[in-house]
Amino acid sequence: MHPEIRQPGPGTCPKCGMALEPVMPELDEEENPELRDFSRRFWWTLPLTVIVTVLAMAGHTLQIFHGATQNWVELIIATPVTLWAGWPFFVRGVASVRHRSPNMWTLIGLGTSAAYLYSVAATLFPQLFPQTFMQDGRIGVYFEAAAVIISLTLLGQMLELKARSQTSAAIKSLLGLAPKTARRINADGQEEDIPLAHVHQGDHLRVRPGEKVPVDGSVLEGESAVDESMLTGEPVPVMKRAGDTLIGATLNTHGSLVMSAEKVGSETTLSQIVQMVARAQRSKAPMQRMADTVAGYFVLGVIAIAILTFFAWGLFGPEPGWVFGLINAVAVLIIACPCALGLATPMSIMVATGKAASSGVLFRDASAIENLCKIDTLIVDKTGTLTEGRPVFHSAEATAQFDSVEVLRLAASLDQGSEHPLAHAIVDHARAQRLELSKPDSFESASGIGVSGQVDGANLQLGNSALMADAGVDIAPLRNRAEQLRLEGISIIYLAADGVLAGLLAVSDPVKPTSQEAVSRLQTEEVKVIMATGDGLTTARAVAKQLGIDEVHGEVKPQDKERLVADLQAYGRRVAMAGDGINDAPALARSDVGIAMGTGTDVAMNSAQVTLVKGDLMGILRARTLSVATVRNMRQNLGFAFLYNAMGIPLAAGLLYPLTGLLLSPMIAALAMSVSSASVVFNALRLRRVVIG
Repeated sequence: MHPEIRQPGPGTCPKCGMALEPVMPELDEEENPELRDFSRRFWWTLPLTVIVTVLAMAGHTLQIFHGATQNWVELIIATPVTLWAGWPFFVRGVASVRHRSPNMWTLIGLGTSAAYLYSVAATLFPQLFPQTFMQDGRIGVYFEAAAVIISLTLLGQMLELKARSQTSAAIKSLLGLAPKTARRINADGQEEDIPLAHVHQGDHLRVRPGEKVPVDGSVLEGESAVDESMLTGEPVPVMKRAGDTLIGATLNTHGSLVMSAEKVGSETTLSQIVQMVARAQRSKAPMQRMADTVAGYFVLGVIAIAILTFFAWGLFGPEPGWVFGLINAVAVLIIACPCALGLATPMSIMVATGKAASSGVLFRDASAIENLCKIDTLIVDKTGTLTEGRPVFHSAEATAQFDSVEVLRLAASLDQGSEHPLAHAIVDHARAQRLELSKPDSFESASGIGVSGQVDGANLQLGNSALMADAGVDIAPLRNRAEQLRLEGISIIYLAADGVLAGLLAVSDPVKPTSQEAVSRLQTEEVKVIMATGDGLTTARAVAKQLGIDEVHGEVKPQDKERLVADLQAYGRRVAMAGDGINDAPALARSDVGIAMGTGTDVAMNSAQVTLVKGDLMGILRARTLSVATVRNMRQNLGFAFLYNAMGIPLAAGLLYPLTGLLLSPMIAALAMSVSSASVVFNALRLRRVVIG
């Protein structure tokens, strides 16, 4: 449960003593070695525990053994249970003291060893004990308490380990998505099935109907609908034609495709998703850090209460007070085990990250899950976030001194070095028109507002009006025409040559079908949606009006987006930023929760805490719904753990004895401790049934 702990093989955490989880689960991994070991110890010693318990409870009534003989029989039977079956617990208890990290095993080790050593002393040296300790001709012993506590703790650990194995089911299901083989088309046209590990970048692969896409790549030939629901959460198959991208492990439905392999091995989308989910499961939520701190002090407090209980009963309780004191002190140590407290948040996080991944939402760390439900403001970029991000060229217009075709050719020549979607639309259209593009002599990106460089000896600036203003270019000749186009929601890019306005290029970017619904539902949940884009203000307002967004910031630079986030945070707002480009990276990093579109740039995804595989704002709603459910689940687990201990400790200490005459047996305390831990795990597993979209 402590992400900083690493070791080469399975074992226990030196801080909390719990079983370490594999950094990356394997699809065909063997049964947990600790579960196998605990099962063997439990089943081999369970008959001995039953026998010693029956002797302790009914031995006097049945008169099987007389006097001190029964103590010796119980010692012989209980010793294998305590020293062999319980040995891992004592090792962990000693380790907790050595590492100065008190935990559940500190309490279990102290409790069981106190009951066992007291009973051994009473059996070997009965003459040292006062006569008031004598019962039925022998000193009362509690071998059965030590044995039952060990057996019940083993049983609780077995249930917990089996339940914990289900938390990695999401990663295993993701690993199982990848096909085992791919059909490669060789240079001579022959086809052969090869293991997936033998696929290399640039290989041509055939994907037949009903087969899974082997790796990430692009379509070369054919047409088919591909079901991407296993990775994106999108239930409707997507039509793929030549030039379209394919994601490995998605399902080809009816057509045959020939594809080029572009990302293989650990570089595929599926591998990246698995690694991100595993990393998120190993991270700590802020709520967990609080629980860890509380648990450390809690154990020390419990030990102090157990010591106080022992002396209070011994000095002020009825005869035999010291025996009552020992039994109640052991019960306090066992029932107050902080195992449930330690499991409360990590279990919820592990289940939630797996659930999110299967719905196309990737959390980088646990804090993102915890923080997303607190967000009250969402800043969204326009291009690629609210819109498709695959703009379509509309038109090119020139001033009197230039020709519109030359404006398009120069702009496309310069834009060959740009990563921006608007640039791609210009370049693709110019190539479709068979224009002869020149290689830029120089290229510089003024990120967020445009590009500049030299083409055919002319110094060019290509971008929005902010770039033109910085370059001292007068855009008056085309200002009215630009405004007309912007009112239609069309983006305008100005081209200047040698300091003179040459023309403009109009590019339209259709709004994503789900953006309007996503914005509307977020606003219903009292999340203020703000658009911040490097595009022109008129165009931005046209798109915002279509989506129902009231606050719009246009022609903003990357530093402006970051400043907007900082200003809102200064006013006490909890801000999330959603974007897909390099120009969004500073704001993504500054925000309380950065949300990157999976269809965007690597820089954006590396700067964000949440990635939406589909690049769809509905993913934010899914992520937020899961965040709310997860935080509620963590609070339930923590509340249950604290309530359980708040009720259990006074009961175990015997505070109700004066009123009821009843004491809590250490064996019942051990059963309650195991049940509490298991209940926390099973409550976390309920998150797998949460409907998030």
